[in-house]
Amino acid sequence: MNKRVSVHIVTFNSGEDIIPCLKAVQAQTYPIEEIVIVDNHSTDDTLERILCLQNTIGEKLKIIINQENLGFAPGHNQAIGVTDSDYILVLNPDVTLDPSYVELLINSLETHLGVGSATGKLLLKSNPEIVDSTGLIMNKAYRAFDRGAGEPSSKWNQSGEVFGVSGAAAMYSRKMIQDISINEEFFDGDFFAYKEDVDVAWRAQVLGWKSYFHAEAIGYHARGWKKGTRQRQPLFIRRYSYINRYKMIYKNSDRFRLLLDLALVLPYEIASNGYFLLREVRILGAWKLFIKQYSDLKSKRKAINEKQSMR
Repeated sequence: MNKRVSVHIVTFNSGEDIIPCLKAVQAQTYPIEEIVIVDNHSTDDTLERILCLQNTIGEKLKIIINQENLGFAPGHNQAIGVTDSDYILVLNPDVTLDPSYVELLINSLETHLGVGSATGKLLLKSNPEIVDSTGLIMNKAYRAFDRGAGEPSSKWNQSGEVFGVSGAAAMYSRKMIQDISINEEFFDGDFFAYKEDVDVAWRAQVLGWKSYFHAEAIGYHARGWKKGTRQRQPLFIRRYSYINRYKMIYKNSDRFRLLLDLALVLPYEIASNGYFLLREVRILGAWKLFIKQYSDLKSKRKAINEKQSMR
């Protein structure tokens, strides 16, 4: 009997992308039990475009309409809460998938012991010869990157374990979701957007789960904010992108390991925060949010440590 798969998509003014995304989901060789779309108060024609496909998708399509933009993380937590499938594909609306994407990832998850998340090779829609992501990596300065980003696709043909998977097209097992959720949240709702997938990857690693990259599963990502467009992002988004790194370090890091890595961490911290002081001082206002959420971060760290101690 096939393992049940649901596809979860969070939209916000995604009218230009959502139809190709959904058509690619419908074309999957692996049966999709349910498609859940959480719309974060789009003001364009996203919902109208989705409804145009409702007749062809049928009852498997479920739409949740929020009255405000709750963000990527809370939106996906909503979708997780209304499904009970064995596996969940978290999918960005600006991603399209080759027909075998889901099938190949399910095979990976079912075949490799201890693997709770998987991704394929994501290529740039604008230049499909170039990699967008083959998973997530983290360096000794606790900076996370999309592995292989900007490199030729031909360099990344070897499947294998990775630190984590990009939330643009990530397959997660329900078993892992239930195991590593904190306060019934898989994605940390306080992250709103940015680095929530890295936070999940790190937490999963801490709690003994593995991630897998399948080189033959192909997706294409338009990527909403491209390199060199940082200054065009709203200030609140740039603040989340900045402060969420510190939140996940606080929650997930091993204090002893952090001390050992201090010689590598400090130069980056001095350089990056020096830049913000001189060029983008308003970004540093994000520390108010960290302080406001500190008690919650502390309790989440404690919960992670307690889970880890029971392994």
